[in-house]
Amino acid sequence: MSNRTITRRDFLKVASAAPLAGALAPALKGASGASGTAGAAGAAEEKVRVVLVRDPSPLGSGGAPPAEVVQRMLDDAVRALLGEKDIAKAWKTLIRPEDVVGIKTNAWRYIPTTTEVEQALKRRVMEAGVAEDRIGIDDRGVLRNPVFQKSTALINARPMRSHHWSGVGSLIKNYIMFVPQPSAYHGDTCADLATLWSLPEVKGKTRLNVLVMFTPLFHGVGPHHYAKEYVWDYKGLIVSRDPVAADATGLRIIQAKRKAFFGDDRPLQMTPHHIQLADTRHHLGVSDPARIELVKLGWEEGILI
Repeated sequence: MSNRTITRRDFLKVASAAPLAGALAPALKGASGASGTAGAAGAAEEKVRVVLVRDPSPLGSGGAPPAEVVQRMLDDAVRALLGEKDIAKAWKTLIRPEDVVGIKTNAWRYIPTTTEVEQALKRRVMEAGVAEDRIGIDDRGVLRNPVFQKSTALINARPMRSHHWSGVGSLIKNYIMFVPQPSAYHGDTCADLATLWSLPEVKGKTRLNVLVMFTPLFHGVGPHHYAKEYVWDYKGLIVSRDPVAADATGLRIIQAKRKAFFGDDRPLQMTPHHIQLADTRHHLGVSDPARIELVKLGWEEGILI
């Protein structure tokens, strides 16, 4: 994995100097993989860009930094992902004014996506020219939501946490609410969750993936388990066009936290092999760290990766 840590000031200097095609290529390669389209043989060696941004600001009662901090974190991540200093121009490469946009969130009561993230995304979608009545934010009601039924673009945003059936619940799994019977995908530790991304309601629509790492859950026992001792204030967002690369990066952080907490390489209760299989079996994106360009922005203390 290629790692780069830059300050916000350094990043803005770079972005202002070179919003070039070369800077866009790693991000757009992630978009190609996420649509399920295999690239040319030469493209197989291109790296997918993933941006990890963190901020040390205190978290509020809902588990998120202040709204203005979340907006800044998201904006910095999108700029770095796309190599574009102007945030309005960056979003206009993702979203068209004529789009109908569904923001697929996650409403698990202990660690939700957070209103701050949802509203930061919605704000930029509206500034890209999409009317408010053409934007929906939903989780469990996506199949009944008229915006999602008509959507031409999706933004995928959910928190990272350990999960009883899939090892971890993250971006790949977040589309499971697009099927009427989610339990049908639980076989073999949810090995084939990537097939969700081929559903007509989803295929080819995802423009951005945001893995929320404000307070990840790194350990659990049993369905819907939550314990405060197994969450920590990581205060981060992972952003990519490629959901597999983002999930693989988040998983490495979870594994590093587990090792630091337990003192050994203790495996998750269920093996999260759906992330690797999303790459090797279903060709949804990239899971190999050697093919991921990780750009790290902001707060470095306790970064774990």
